[in-house]
Amino acid sequence: MAMEASEIARLIKEALPDAEVTIEDLRGDGDHYAARVVSAAFAGKSRVQQHQIVYAALKGKMGDELHALALQTSAPA
Repeated sequence: MAMEASEIARLIKEALPDAEVTIEDLRGDGDHYAARVVSAAFAGKSRVQQHQIVYAALKGKMGDELHALALQTSAPA
């Protein structure tokens, strides 16, 4: 079961309203994406904590509807 890039972005923006979210479908199959997420919520947090915030925003869809997500996260410069 594939997941649309727009749905990934919507879920992330729902959890992090200030986020700048860029999603790229790496294989064109709706299962393998790369996401770049920039949010003030990441300030002072480790990369692991930042990724945990994004995975939590995906509400359990990681590994089910969404097979692979290469994440790049940061706080605004």
